Amino acid sequence: MFGDFTKNICRVSKNTIAISLLVSLTPWVVLAQQKTDESSAELSRRVTELSALVQKLLARVDELEGTSRVSSQPAVSNPSPAAPEQSPASQSSSTPSASRSGSSLLGGTTVNFLFDGYYGFNFNNPIGRVNLLRAYDVSSNAFSLNQTDLVLENAADPAHGKRFGLRLDLQYGQATATLQGSASNEPHPDVYRAIFQAYGTYVVPVGSGLTVDFGKWASSLGLEGNYTKDQMNYSRSYWFNFLPFYHMGARLNYKLNDKIALNYWITNGTQQTEPFNGFKDQMFGFNVAPHKNVAWTLNYYLGQEHPDVQFLPNSTASLPTAQGIPFEPIPNAPSGKLHIFDSYVTWLASSKLTFALEGDYVIQRLLTTSPPSHTSGGAAYARYQLTPKFAIAARTEYLSDRGGLFTGTTQAIKENTFTFEQKLPDGFLVRAEWRRDASNHPYFLTDTLGTLKKEQNTATLGVIWWFGGKEGGW
Repeated sequence: MFGDFTKNICRVSKNTIAISLLVSLTPWVVLAQQKTDESSAELSRRVTELSALVQKLLARVDELEGTSRVSSQPAVSNPSPAAPEQSPASQSSSTPSASRSGSSLLGGTTVNFLFDGYYGFNFNNPIGRVNLLRAYDVSSNAFSLNQTDLVLENAADPAHGKRFGLRLDLQYGQATATLQGSASNEPHPDVYRAIFQAYGTYVVPVGSGLTVDFGKWASSLGLEGNYTKDQMNYSRSYWFNFLPFYHMGARLNYKLNDKIALNYWITNGTQQTEPFNGFKDQMFGFNVAPHKNVAWTLNYYLGQEHPDVQFLPNSTASLPTAQGIPFEPIPNAPSGKLHIFDSYVTWLASSKLTFALEGDYVIQRLLTTSPPSHTSGGAAYARYQLTPKFAIAARTEYLSDRGGLFTGTTQAIKENTFTFEQKLPDGFLVRAEWRRDASNHPYFLTDTLGTLKKEQNTATLGVIWWFGGKEGGW
C-alpha cells in the first residue's frame, strides 16, 4: 500500500513539475517576444539551459518512482548475485494467491475419500438375513453400507530430505463393527472404533533407511486388505476374516537391498488398541522380490491373546477402574501362546494376468499345557484384465478348523468365488459376484430355525467410489 501511495505521489509530482516548468517558461517566451532587440544567440542559450533543467528534474522523478516500485515487492533474503531475471509466469507462482493453494496449506497431504456399498442375496433365505463367515458383506436381501472412509496421508520422503510422515484412516459402516467392534478384545471399543489406522512414521538415517511406525495400523498378515478397490474380489476370504485386522505398537522395516526387506513388530496384541494383558506380541517377517513381477512375503507371529483382567462395566463393587470402567484380576489367568505362520506370493504373469497364492497355519493353546487348536489351509487367486474397463477374477480356498478357532466348531470349510468387474469413470467401480461356501457338516443358516445346511450360495453387486490424491493401493 505504501508503495502504491508513493508511486501516485511521484506521478502527481512529475505532472506538477512539468506544468510548473511550462508556466515558468511562459514569461521567458513573452520576454523573448518583447525584447526583440535581444540577440537570438542569448535567447537560444537560455532555452537550452532550461530544457536541460527540465530533463534533469524529470530523471529525478523517474528515479524516485523506480524506488517506490522496488519497495512494494516482497523482500528476498540472500539473493543470488547472478540470478537470472524471472519470467512473468515464474513470478506469478510466488504470489500470495498461489501460496494459499490447497496443496501448500496441507503441506503435501493427500485427502482421500471412499464409499463402498452393496446389495447381496442369500439363496438360503436365512433368518435374520445373515451371511455367515463373511467379514464385510454380512447382510443379505438388503441395501448395505459396507464402509465409507476418510484417509489423510502425509508420507515420509527421505529422498527429498523429509523423514517424518503421518497417516490417519477414519472408517464408518458395517466393516467398522467387524474390524473393531468387539468388546471381548477392546476395553474401550467405542473410543477407537472409527479410527482404523493412525500412526506416525520416521525414517532413521541408517544404511538404506530404517522405517519406524508408531501407532495403530492394519495388519499385513494375509494377502487381502481393507479397501475393496485394491482387492481381486468383492467379498473377503476366510483368512482375511480370521487373521488379525489391526495392531497397536511399533513396527520396523529395513530394506537390505532391492530384493529383500526385513520386518519386525512389537504390539499390544491382535485387535487390541489397549492391551488386556502384560504380554507384548511380536512379528518377524521378510519380503522377497526374486523377480520384478514376483513378490513373496513370509511372516511369523507370536502372541498371547488371553486376558489377565476382566472388565465389569455394570459393577457396583469397590473395584479399581480404568477410565471409569471397573475391573478385577483373573486368578491364574491362562497364558497359552498363539503362533501364526503366514506366507503369500503374487505373480504378475503378464500385463493382464495376475496369480496369487496364500498358505497359513495357526496354532493356539489356552494354557501352556493344554492341547492345541489348529487352523490351516490356504487360498488361490487369479485375475484377468479383459479390456481396460472389464476384468474377471476367481478365488478358491480351504480352511481346516480343528478346535473351532475360527468358526467355533471343528469342521472343514471351502469356498469358490467368481467376480466380474467393470470400471466406469476414474474412481468408480462396479463388481458383480457369485460365491458358494460349503462345509463338511451342516453349519449355514436357513429360513427355518434350527435347520442348517452344508452350503451357502450368494450373489452380490458392489459399488465403490473413491477420490483423492493418493496414488496406488490404499
